Amino acid sequence: MVVLDELDRFKEKPGILGESARYINRFLDSLRSEGRLDIGVTLDSGQTVRVFTREELHKFENLDLDLTRGDNKIIASALLLAEDGADVCVVTKDINLRVKCDSLGIAAEDYYADHIDTWTEEEEAGLIHLSVSNDTIDKLHEGESVEVKDDRLFNNCFLVCKGDSSRSCLAFWKNGNAKKLSAPKVGDITPRNKEQRFALHALSDPHTPLVCLTGIAGSGKTFLTLMTALEALNNKTVERIVVTRSMEPVGRDIGFLPGDINEKMAPWMAPLVDNFRHVFKNMSLFNMMIEKGKIDIAPLSYIRGRTFDNAFIIVDEAQNATIHELKTVVTRVGEGSKIVMMGDTDQIDTPYIDKKSNGLSIVIDRLRDSDLIAHIHLPRGERSKIATLASRSL
Repeated sequence: MVVLDELDRFKEKPGILGESARYINRFLDSLRSEGRLDIGVTLDSGQTVRVFTREELHKFENLDLDLTRGDNKIIASALLLAEDGADVCVVTKDINLRVKCDSLGIAAEDYYADHIDTWTEEEEAGLIHLSVSNDTIDKLHEGESVEVKDDRLFNNCFLVCKGDSSRSCLAFWKNGNAKKLSAPKVGDITPRNKEQRFALHALSDPHTPLVCLTGIAGSGKTFLTLMTALEALNNKTVERIVVTRSMEPVGRDIGFLPGDINEKMAPWMAPLVDNFRHVFKNMSLFNMMIEKGKIDIAPLSYIRGRTFDNAFIIVDEAQNATIHELKTVVTRVGEGSKIVMMGDTDQIDTPYIDKKSNGLSIVIDRLRDSDLIAHIHLPRGERSKIATLASRSL
């Protein structure tokens, strides 16, 4: 009953907490038509859902459990079930509750349904170093598509191919074949490292509608994406740029913001604006593009039901979004559109998610085998030496 009361309290909260509470409320209500929840309702999977109620919880007060607190009632319920011979495991995202359970000998674990398995170093980087023959290097440099087999390879992964001597070639692998990396021309941009070259290739590839960029602060994720989007707009391959992001503050929230939707979104669009100012030295072009609808700011909270055709969609700070939020965004993508998700999975500000359960990591992990997605990690900061030092050391 404590859990049901908490669900009732949480159902109107914004974000993942309210969304999850409403889902469970609807799920439990649907089970009522199949049986009594106090006895237990068996699902098609063989699992039984039961609302557990017992009067003997007070017997555990001698364990220093304050039974006026909901978490302690949950622990006492688990202890009662264990006394009855049940194999009990408490599943919770509450870290302190897991510690309490462990202190009393109750198995407890995190919620792993929206959680990725451990990545290999190559999977996290989107980049694989591969030893090949000199003949393969020659064919790649000549522009040929070369069949390459390796258990580590996945669609649209990037390769650093090294021959028998000091010869090498940058390539990408798709559907069993490797091909030399193209050098797309995006304005006056000159990539500063091989990872940025890989990123520009993925961003410019019309056959890859979904690109995920991860990397430390100042590695060039936003800059490269924005410049590629502007190039696509100038070449008329897209009709507009759509920008959205998770509105999760760093530290204490400053509360509600005044103005229309663009004014409310202004603080969240500051990284994009900073890059515009860096390239064009003033904001007149940005403001003109906003007025003409060439840049569309779409808050994540109001994106459901929209369709983005012939658009370049930028999802900034995607590591702060849940998989459910990013699924909503991706399913908005229409014909002729490209979507880029970017973020630093080591800088997560949203409660209840971490490096292995945030939406960006799950998208990369679950869609990795598709030839429609490319992912590259940018490990080097290019903003300044002090920014790179802070990213790596603090």
